[in-house]
Amino acid sequence: MNDEFLTLLTLSDDFDESIQEDEELSSYLPSRTVTIGMLGTDDYGAVNGIVVRADVDGVRIYQQGEIRPADMPDTSMHAHVSSWDECLKERPKPRYHHFLAMLMRVEGTRIGGDERAFAQHAHIARRLIELAREVVNGRRSLPAPAMLDRSAISGRYVKISAAGQRVDLHVEECGDRSKPPLLILHTAGADSRQAHAIMSDSAVLGRYRAVAFDMPGHGSSECLEHSFGAWTLTTELYIEIIEAVIVALGLERPILIGASMAGEACLAMAIHDSQLLGGVIACEASERVPGRTTQWPKEPGVNSMIFTAEWIDGLIGPDAPVEQRQLIRWQYSQGGYGTFSGDIDFYSGDWDARGQLGHIDTDECPVVMLTGDYDYSCTPEMSESTAEQIEGSIFWTMAGLGHFPICENPELFSPHLTKALEIIERKTHG
Repeated sequence: MNDEFLTLLTLSDDFDESIQEDEELSSYLPSRTVTIGMLGTDDYGAVNGIVVRADVDGVRIYQQGEIRPADMPDTSMHAHVSSWDECLKERPKPRYHHFLAMLMRVEGTRIGGDERAFAQHAHIARRLIELAREVVNGRRSLPAPAMLDRSAISGRYVKISAAGQRVDLHVEECGDRSKPPLLILHTAGADSRQAHAIMSDSAVLGRYRAVAFDMPGHGSSECLEHSFGAWTLTTELYIEIIEAVIVALGLERPILIGASMAGEACLAMAIHDSQLLGGVIACEASERVPGRTTQWPKEPGVNSMIFTAEWIDGLIGPDAPVEQRQLIRWQYSQGGYGTFSGDIDFYSGDWDARGQLGHIDTDECPVVMLTGDYDYSCTPEMSESTAEQIEGSIFWTMAGLGHFPICENPELFSPHLTKALEIIERKTHG
């Protein structure tokens, strides 16, 4: 057995004291008893680990050391001990920074026992790993983010037509309207608050008019008419909405920027009409991103406010300030029923640009693609492979960032944004 995981087992008393005293965990106490394990398998098949018991009386260690089949917990995070060793480091390498990252990308990682129980208690599981990391390494201190100045941001409603319906969309903007427009799209299940860091960046506002909007049924925007929880986003509808916003606001060849599904939308718009845009900055995007659908946000026995936020947490890079990480989780806990799942229908379903990327004219619409090295959903390799199919596009990996670069660590993302905008300006103006 290797160092970090062995250290955790050796310091099990310290770990027990840490979880019992943690205020965050105490706010997660379930009404029914559940046992959750952090289990590691060695090269000989032996299973060792720690099992905690959580109920209304608190969270505490229930078992430790060798775990036999008859003693398995209700649900468990199961990985090879070498994977746990990397995960428990002070700053794990990409794909080991979160159990959900390992679950998708690291062989030998799985959920043991009842998967529904894991979905119900994913917030407890995530916090256990965070505390385990602190016990092994000591508390890691990250600088607090700079306070955003939102005073220049103003909001209003505009009416557009989409899917044969009229709908009011909430729009936010700031900056000089005589300057080139920068249109910022939000990620799946989120809203325009994700754009506030860019809209508060003086380096951006000195050169651009920044605009963001909430998709229908997101944030403060009106819903398109559909039955409760039946929202589903398609490539065609997404393009229609973005085009309608550009027309309604009178934006002349805006530069389009977004991450995740919004990064895919940037590519979709460039394929659809290169002449409509002044350029795109597609973050965390690829021609196709399979394997990211999940049934749990719409499962009646699972609290979607908890699970969706935790599903998202795994995509955030480890250098994100705690305050930003918590803010992203909080925003994701506020989405309407079925909104996130309906967006993922596009992100990891309907969106498929294979064979279409050659239609993008980068002389007319420059394309810059950026992906964080901690993004395990759309990996840098996936984005780079896509960029290679777009003649004249530019791609680079952003160190230390995850799937939400625009909002998870604005100070780290800002130089990348500045560089991308300068590249587009040079290509556009010669």
